Formats: sequence, C-alpha cells, structure tokens
Amino acid sequence: MGTKSIRRSLAIPLIAVLLSVPAAAQWIKYPTAGVPHLPDGKPNLAAPAPRAANGTPDLSGIWAPRRQALKVEQGTVNLPPQMVNIADGLKGGLPYQPWARALAETRQADKSKDVPSSRCLPLGPLLAHTYLDPRKIVQTPGLLVLLNERDFSYRQIFTDGRPLPEDPNPSWYGYSSGHWDGDTLVVETNGLRDGLWLDFQGDPITASGRMTERFRRPNFGALDIEVTIDDPKAYTRPFTVTVHQFLMVDTELLEFVCLENEKDQSHLVGK
Repeated sequence: MGTKSIRRSLAIPLIAVLLSVPAAAQWIKYPTAGVPHLPDGKPNLAAPAPRAANGTPDLSGIWAPRRQALKVEQGTVNLPPQMVNIADGLKGGLPYQPWARALAETRQADKSKDVPSSRCLPLGPLLAHTYLDPRKIVQTPGLLVLLNERDFSYRQIFTDGRPLPEDPNPSWYGYSSGHWDGDTLVVETNGLRDGLWLDFQGDPITASGRMTERFRRPNFGALDIEVTIDDPKAYTRPFTVTVHQFLMVDTELLEFVCLENEKDQSHLVGK
C-alpha cells in the first residue's frame, strides 16, 4: 500500500477526527513550573533534561507528537505522519503476514471507518503515542502514569520491579513493566487484546503481540520513544519505529469526552 493512496483513503475519517477535537484543547496560559528560560524569556527547550530524585531523567510533562503537512482530498492538514501510517519512514514497510496485509487493505478500502477511536474506544498504546491529542506523563517512584486527554484513558507503567503476568487478561493497554538502563526507560508490555489498530490505516496487532519501548529525554523539550513490535501472528519478524514528541509548556489537559454530542460516526460509511 502506497503512502499516497493511504492518505487519500483516510481523508474522510481524518477530517472527522480533526473536527471532533475541541478548538481550545488546553488550559488557558498558565506557567509550567521548573521550565528554564532564555534571556529573551522564551522557554529553553534545548536545556538538559530534568532529573528525578533518584538521578534518572524525569519524563514528566505534557507531550504531543510532532506533526507535518499531509495532503488529503479536502486539502492539507497538519498531522503526525505515524498516526496515519506507523511505518512512515520505515525502510521496506511492515513485514506483514498475508492475512494481516489483507486486513489492512480491507480497512483502507473502507476508509478506516471502524478505527476504534471513531467509536470512542481506547486507542491502545502505540496509536496513543502518535495520536494528535496531548497527554500527560506523571513520573513517581515505582510508577509512570500516562494520562490521555481523549476520554480520560490512562496507562500504568510499573517500575517497581514486578514481572509481567504470565497469563494476563487481555486489555486495551496491556500490562507494562519497566526498568532504567542508564538514562533510558525500557518498558515491556504484554496482555494486549485482539482488535487493536497500530495506526489509522488499520495495521493490526494481536493478543500474541509484545511491545518493547525505550523512552529517552535527550533534552528538556524532546521525548523519543523507540518501539519494537514482536507479533509473529501478524508479522513475519519484529520491527522497530521511533516516535518523536515535543513538550507542551504553559498549558494543561482539559476535559474531552468523545461521546458528548458525537455526530461523526453516522457519516463514516466506508466505501
């Protein structure tokens, strides 16, 4: 599947998603504590990353994925490219199993009308990394919490040394356990449920999939998340992508309930 055709086929659902996001999606300007500033008063986002009490980088903050201009049928929109296609920039594309390729092509032909977010369902961990809405990371000793602005969904990453469950109950965000390797937080996740989408073009991940993430904060204003998906049921080999996020300062999450006055779903008719 070519990127151009994917973006063209996703035009209608992407525009619907954009219209569903509140125009003022963040708190009115309020200074973020602890942000370094340049002599001209602007935030110094190139400053060194902050440190937690134990010496590890502090990943706390409100983060959003970097966007770029994408052309769709209705014009040009600024979107995170990996939200549309998780393999954007991945040499050779995704290593599909035949059935996974066929499913992604079917979803693309249906203009991605059944993406879980169109039904106000949780995004899942990888799509949440690339989704255009901001989210907050709260880092505490033994636990990292990711709060999504969309529908108040959350994810817990335990850093207290606990092992992953051997027979987990499948869930939207799975079970995550992490440890620090120098300045990198390495997170292992299992227990994902069938039916999750990796991106808006419909690339699947199954309940047999495992995810390894490496969170790095190279400076104050940047967060790089390297994600390896190992799902032998859907893909012939593991693959790795890197998501780049930026820090949103002087702002805050606001309430956003997808189902409140929802009017998009009836118009997502696919072919």
